[in-house]
Amino acid sequence: MTRPLNILTLSTLFPNAASPNFGIFVERQTAELASRAEADVTVINPLGIPPPPLRGLTPYRALNGLPDHEHWHGLNVHRPRFTLVPKFGGSKNPQKIAAAILPLVKKLHNDNPIDLIDAEFFYPDGPAAMLLSAALNIPFSIKARGADIHHWGNDPKCLPQILSAAEKSSGLLAVSKALKRDMEILGMESDKITVHYTGLDQEKFKPVDRDAAKLELKVEGPLFICVGALIKRKNQALVIEAMTSFPDATLLLAGTGEEEKAYRAMAEKLGIKDRIRFLGNVPHDELPALVAAADISILPSKSEGLANAWVEALSCGTPIIISEAGGARELVDSDIAGRIVEQNNLAIVDAIKAILANPPTQEDVRATVSHFSWQNNGDALMKLFNNIAQR
Repeated sequence: MTRPLNILTLSTLFPNAASPNFGIFVERQTAELASRAEADVTVINPLGIPPPPLRGLTPYRALNGLPDHEHWHGLNVHRPRFTLVPKFGGSKNPQKIAAAILPLVKKLHNDNPIDLIDAEFFYPDGPAAMLLSAALNIPFSIKARGADIHHWGNDPKCLPQILSAAEKSSGLLAVSKALKRDMEILGMESDKITVHYTGLDQEKFKPVDRDAAKLELKVEGPLFICVGALIKRKNQALVIEAMTSFPDATLLLAGTGEEEKAYRAMAEKLGIKDRIRFLGNVPHDELPALVAAADISILPSKSEGLANAWVEALSCGTPIIISEAGGARELVDSDIAGRIVEQNNLAIVDAIKAILANPPTQEDVRATVSHFSWQNNGDALMKLFNNIAQR
């Protein structure tokens, strides 16, 4: 019997006790692989910790208190530290990560030869995997998810590292066709890039009795939800502004981020603070009930790959209003799924009015993402990884 494929997943985005929702899509994908008899999976989740006195600040203190090695929801996870220089040290992070984790990777490789390094975010994970590959002669693949290409790919100090890692990798993945095109524009080889759509738990994200769900939430009138970090790139300010046109509507903001204070002030200034609920970081298991209760999920981001929040909303039977970002048109190809709008208040208001006036059935909305599943996601990933390992 052939031994299982030994996969080392390298991901700077991965949930932990301090941030249980951080990179949860990577955890779900990894759990799917690890559940298969033909795969052995070990996760290395490097933690960036700044030098004193910054490491004593709240977020870093919590990270530094995490165990070096643990079994996280059944997954074998190592969390080695590397020195992080916040805001200024991004271009050096791949080298710092590789240097910090190389001894651990060597030990793991000696104990049980690693067939493939699976870098789950293009930067800094991809260039770090390239350095490990050069040191240990292990092939590697890199997955692009959106911000890793759109942000770091515009940094002149990081782009050469990204392109070098792409060239030396044995395979590349993109979460949408649109992101694949963006990678090609940067200079990556088209034939090397596989479009790899996100997975989806269709048993968890499913329609509910919307009226009953709203009643439980003490909501009367239309209910809208935005799921995502409260940062400028996600553009929630446009949705808050649009709320002034719907005096009987309620907006749920599921997420935290640097713009929360500004958004709260904006809601108060517009006189709508009582109709906007800042929910903070909602545990992923509690998210489906909220998304399914909403009449519309709205996220007019400036950039995306293919947002998991889009797919999860559609699976709940909730139509989406999103901007022309990333793989938007790969999901919204009819009015059943929702609307793609310009990034301005009037366009969002018009789209909300159109959907409320003629809402699609929850079943029809859900059918638009019937092909998304973690089973399909895992099948595609194992096919690529096996091809790489057999070369």
